[in-house]
Amino acid sequence: MTNWIHQAMNTVTEFILLGLTQNTDVQKLLFIVFTLIYFLTLTGNLLILMTITTSPLLECPMYFFLSFLSFIDICFSSTMAPKMINDLLAKKKTISFGGCMTQVFTEHYFVGTEIILLMVMAYDHNVAICRPLYYMTTMSWWVCGLLVVLSWAGGFLHGLIQILFIVWLPFRGPNVIDHFVCDLYPLLKLSCTDTHIFGLFVVTNSGLMCMLSFSILITSYVFILSSNRTHSSEGQWKAITTCASHITVTFLLFVPCIFEYIRPMITFPTDKAVAVFYTLVTPMLNPLIYTLRNAEVKNAMRKLWSQKMILCIN
Repeated sequence: MTNWIHQAMNTVTEFILLGLTQNTDVQKLLFIVFTLIYFLTLTGNLLILMTITTSPLLECPMYFFLSFLSFIDICFSSTMAPKMINDLLAKKKTISFGGCMTQVFTEHYFVGTEIILLMVMAYDHNVAICRPLYYMTTMSWWVCGLLVVLSWAGGFLHGLIQILFIVWLPFRGPNVIDHFVCDLYPLLKLSCTDTHIFGLFVVTNSGLMCMLSFSILITSYVFILSSNRTHSSEGQWKAITTCASHITVTFLLFVPCIFEYIRPMITFPTDKAVAVFYTLVTPMLNPLIYTLRNAEVKNAMRKLWSQKMILCIN
């Protein structure tokens, strides 16, 4: 007990983030670019969320899940981007110990939730395309609500497991993180104890989880597309375009995550660029992918904004 108190009293109270670059001109340029990306992320996902929740044309499970995907992207981006953007112009880039642990938890919470939700959406497509006669019975609103709750609960459990293992590690210095966010591997490198076991745990809990989920998703979409050959040409094209959007989103999320966590506890110079991609770029691209490839969403958006323009004119 005394040893634990001694460790707790000597734990660092804050971490210093080195950020993406030390070049002030590049930092100012990145500030403009990242602010624009974050604005587009919020605008695009809020537009999809508003369109789905207000349009009677989109009252089906597929769009119900899509609205939650947009909400997750808003939450995930909002927990990471503002701090990242602010630090680009800050002279001293620091984050408190509690803030750092919160950032680790929220990152894995929302990413874990999104991974499970993408698997739920794949199951929804499987039922819709392979068993259309049983679709409304299988994917009732009660079932859809339960699946969303399970996605949030699974993401919370994943984030909680990560934070419970890392929050008790002793951090007595140094406290400089060579990154722009708090992440598992940079933190493990700063811990004053042997973290090889924890590194294996990260590979198991995050890396293998991503790899397994990715394999299940790709297999399910291969099965969906192969069983789609018996449908009409119009039905085949609709299924292909729908699945293509989800496969694209799956690659955008899983490839960076697999790259980050499926390897041993080492860091690469490209880690920061990969982290920028899945924390900023992917949440921005998701609404563009679904909007550009989905005629029903585009038509609902046009109708929504036409109605708003008429109300403004009147």
